[in-house]
Amino acid sequence: MTATDAHRAVRDGERPTLRVVWSTELLAYDFGFGHPMTSDRIDLTIALAAQLGLLEGDGVEVVGADPASDAVLATVHDPAYVDAVHAAAEHGVPDLVRGLGTRDDPLFPQMHDAAARIVGATLDAALAVWEGRAEHAVNVGGGMHHARPDAASGFCVYNDAAVAIRALLEQGARRVAYVDVDAHHGDGVQAVFWDDPRVLTVSVHETGHALFPGTGYPTETGGPRADGTAVNVALPSRTGDAGWLRAIDAVVPAVVREFEPDVLVTQHGCDTHRMDPLATLRVSVDGQRVAASLLHDLAHEVCGGRWVALGGGGYATLDVVPRTWSHLIGIAAHRPVDPLTPVPQVWLDVVRLRYGHAAVPEMTDHDPATFRPWSGGYDPADDVDRAVRATRGAVFPSLGLDPDLD
Repeated sequence: MTATDAHRAVRDGERPTLRVVWSTELLAYDFGFGHPMTSDRIDLTIALAAQLGLLEGDGVEVVGADPASDAVLATVHDPAYVDAVHAAAEHGVPDLVRGLGTRDDPLFPQMHDAAARIVGATLDAALAVWEGRAEHAVNVGGGMHHARPDAASGFCVYNDAAVAIRALLEQGARRVAYVDVDAHHGDGVQAVFWDDPRVLTVSVHETGHALFPGTGYPTETGGPRADGTAVNVALPSRTGDAGWLRAIDAVVPAVVREFEPDVLVTQHGCDTHRMDPLATLRVSVDGQRVAASLLHDLAHEVCGGRWVALGGGGYATLDVVPRTWSHLIGIAAHRPVDPLTPVPQVWLDVVRLRYGHAAVPEMTDHDPATFRPWSGGYDPADDVDRAVRATRGAVFPSLGLDPDLD
């Protein structure tokens, strides 16, 4: 059920609202049978979005992408590491020091080209937004936020978000904000820009005491030249919609507004969902939809609409990822999907035939996805509030914000 590559001609002189970077070649990023990072996640998402009519019509264009060159990858990754990925892919020899051939990142023959194509797709998205060729851009195959300059990590070979942010800076962006709502800390992007005052990295995730990669504590606030530009909210395990959305509301808008970025890049890993097998947060599809809408609105408020949205983690392949990221595409297209919309029967039938699974038949989990705004007051007896308070106390003063008021 692979959607065909669609290159829709936008009417002359009209900037598309949304650029979706997608081609079937992006499905090559797949670590093999039994691995959580299956390309079925992307295939099913694009197919569902197509069935919902989100990839057609005025204001939306779908384009493919070529693999990023070694020179582009080297703007973030050590050349020796890029060479090692080439060698590992071509010869099938693990390089465990560089994270290649591990249980998380097993080798596969097309590893370099597939990972480099993800980078190329996110780079295309970012440059299209920066150059005014699109207002928003989405790459649901992107968001490889754990990859480090010198090693693969956590299912991530190359760090597409970091390469795209670097390119935006080189093209003249004064400041870029990166907001990551994956269940896992966005450690790779934070590490690349740790001491760069032009980049704000914000990560709202399950505490590293319980979850890979074991980082992302409130005290991680940036390097000596960029204190306050790394913002981390480490949430208690089993946090649900009300606490997760409250934490986002309490931290993200304030720091992004204060930073005044030219572009907002967001990572929407949906492993925060209660059905995800690799994390223990308890967020719903409805909550994830609310977060995506909040970040979309923030991009319009702060960045003139310049928004690049990426996928990321998410391993409930049939019931969560396609619905969540289809909602993301709908929001980015300014055609949000009503949560009560039935999942198209054609899509449900293929999932049943291919996987023997009766997928969730609506675009909602029937959760209210409501929360008490932080402006309503701090509860010191609440675990989520204490986590939020720790972040605000650690980083807000460095940004000129009052942790008690802003």
